[in-house]
Amino acid sequence: MGEPIIQMRNIEKHFGSVIALAGVSLDVVAGECHCLLGDNGAGKSTFIKTMSGVHKPTKGEIFFEGKPLHFNRPRDAISAGIATVYQDLAMIPLMSVSRNFFMGNEPLKKIAGISFFDHEFANRVTMEEMRKMGINLRGPDQAVGTLSGGERQTVAIARAVHFGAKILILDEPTSALGVRQTANVLATVDRVRNEGIAVVFITHNVRHAMAVGDRYTVLNRGKTLGTAIRDEITPEELQDMMAGGQELAKLEGSLGGTV
Repeated sequence: MGEPIIQMRNIEKHFGSVIALAGVSLDVVAGECHCLLGDNGAGKSTFIKTMSGVHKPTKGEIFFEGKPLHFNRPRDAISAGIATVYQDLAMIPLMSVSRNFFMGNEPLKKIAGISFFDHEFANRVTMEEMRKMGINLRGPDQAVGTLSGGERQTVAIARAVHFGAKILILDEPTSALGVRQTANVLATVDRVRNEGIAVVFITHNVRHAMAVGDRYTVLNRGKTLGTAIRDEITPEELQDMMAGGQELAKLEGSLGGTV
């Protein structure tokens, strides 16, 4: 692997007396899918919000492309090339795919000195970018609300890539999808990785992580349990780490093997 595009070193995040992150370290290399796994409450959401500029770390350092990084707001992270696709996707269902695709980055053209939304350009780019991701829309004016969950995820991913993402953070992108839609999203992740973009894939689903991941970092109660390379760990071992295998083993022993 090459040099990391982003390094998170000994990140701590405190909310008053609550310690959400207690010294988490992670690095991500361009062109890899680094899966961040953990059960609910493990600290995954806090960690990615720290990476994407929503939270400032209480302690620790962040390096981006070898330089110390200090974000004052999420817009700074986006400008640097760190894009996050959250579960809610931040889309307007009744609005067309092309308008959602360019929301906040509207292309304009001038007619008689007055600026208008450039529908022709937006429609053409949207269709091209969606085709690259394996999605053939009926048309760019199709309402986002008529798309499947997997297709909406793909729109959000394609939008981030088009606007220059160097690191793409995906927050539980397959959690509410069926089997076919999940397969489509995982295929999209693979395409993005092959373009040289670093992907941070947050999930609690080991099968989905094993399908696309190159490396896996497991969080538990705000701490890193370890990072493993794809060929060095089995799905069963990864699941065991995630579920707190040692704690379960102790409990099983105390209960006489009934767990």
